[in-house]
This record gives sequence, C-alpha cells and structure tokens, in this order.
Amino acid sequence: MVRLDDSGDVTKCWLSPDELDRLEGVAGRNGWGREVAVQLMGRCGFRASEVTYPADEHLRWSDDGDCWLVEVRGKNTSGGDPKVRDAWMPEAVADDIHKFSRERGLEASEAWVDASTPSVRRWVKEAAETVAAEIDDERWLEVSSHDLRRSWATYHLVERQVDVRTMMSIGGWSDYSAIEPYLAEPTESRIGAAMT
Repeated sequence: MVRLDDSGDVTKCWLSPDELDRLEGVAGRNGWGREVAVQLMGRCGFRASEVTYPADEHLRWSDDGDCWLVEVRGKNTSGGDPKVRDAWMPEAVADDIHKFSRERGLEASEAWVDASTPSVRRWVKEAAETVAAEIDDERWLEVSSHDLRRSWATYHLVERQVDVRTMMSIGGWSDYSAIEPYLAEPTESRIGAAMT
C-alpha cells in the first residue's frame, strides 16, 4: 500500500519494493524504455532529469567493490554545474539493461532512454494512474517520479540501514541537510524487525 504524507505543500509517497515492481510492469506495457526509466529512478535512485544521460559506456563493474556502477551526470545539490557521480546499480537492473541494449542494438554511446525529462515524469504519472484504476486505490494518483527516488533512498537508509555517507555518494547529495528529508520514519515491518 502506498504510504503518503500530505501534511505539507507537496504530497510525498513511499512505495514498497512490491509496489515498485507493479509500477515497473505497468510502465513496461507501453514500452520497455519506460520500464527501464522507472527502474533507474526506483532501483538506482536517479532523478527524472538524470534518466536520459547514461549509455552502455557509462556502466561498469567496479574494480574492487563487486558491484555495478553507472556514471550519472546530475544535479549538484551545492549549486553550480552538474555533478558526475557513480551510482550503484543492482545486478538485476544491470542484467535488464544489458538485454535491453543488446535487443535494441544500441551503440555504446547511445542513451538507454531517449526521451525528455517531462516525458519521463509523464510516464510515471500514466503508469501510476493505471495502477490506481486497476486496483481501485486513489493513493496511486499522488505518485510522482521523485517519489521513486524518495522510496529508493528511504528503503536503503531506513529499511536496509545503509550508511548515510554511502547513500550521499551514490545518490548525489552534497551534504547531510540535502539527504536528511529522506530519513523518514520506518515502515511497520522495520519496526517489527527492530523490536522483536
């Protein structure tokens, strides 16, 4: 069930991994590129504006971390020119990306997602609206592309307890004040696990 906070000016949503699976699947009905875009935001923590940057040439197996890293050119939360970072990519997403790129015959420098940032945001809204209609749950109507990044950050910070410095590095936050809003309250499952 989508968790909401509508106490401020902007409604914030947090999706569970299962809800993210559902959203990815629905987005994918309208093209595999849309599913890839949702994966990059919800599984790798990309901002909508970062989704259209990476290509095969930006994805690499780490030298000593035993993980996939992808170069992202994105927002500099300190201001100024865009900042380049290495974002972590789950192995399952890297596998999907490799298949996607191979099946599409993409050159190493060709972006995986060929769309504008407004289009990427629209794809998320359209998929969320479809989910809302299919399961008759209006909370999905509030889901935005930024909620995918929010869900990713909260899941790793709160549920998996990944240290803040690692998350700042892979998520592109320059200082603690930029990542602090993602330190939301734990889910019921986390509370139960911590207290039993």
